[in-house]
Amino acid sequence: MSESIAIPPLLPERYFARRLEAYGVFVDRFGTIRRQFEVAVSGRQTESGFVLDESFRYDDGETEERRWDVTVLGNGRYEGRCADVVGVARGVCTANMLSWRYSFRLAMYGRKVTVRFDDVMVLQAGDILVNRATISKAGCRLGEVLLSFRPS
Repeated sequence: MSESIAIPPLLPERYFARRLEAYGVFVDRFGTIRRQFEVAVSGRQTESGFVLDESFRYDDGETEERRWDVTVLGNGRYEGRCADVVGVARGVCTANMLSWRYSFRLAMYGRKVTVRFDDVMVLQAGDILVNRATISKAGCRLGEVLLSFRPS
């Protein structure tokens, strides 16, 4: 006899309003790991949603800082702004899953290239958030980022 696992609900404005650590990889469209990284995340609630400060450290020694300002729109809908996001990121959260889509100016080959991110974030038991982001350009899949978050 097996018991079902408990599926925790995801409330992004609560989950991200604290210190988190994340570990990830970028896998190209051929299945090759191109980059690995760690992220220190510091989040806090605001009147309209939450702010995330992310500090990236890559396996090649490069570092990067990013700030997200996320607005809670209600009914599980979210909007996010970030310096390299083109326009607005839009998200929808249901149960324990957040779908997050946006265009992003990504540093590639010494310049910024606008790509599309389609993220799916799923909260698991143990307070672990698993994120898969598919990255594409002009409808062509470039690869994906696999990332897991946990409280630090």
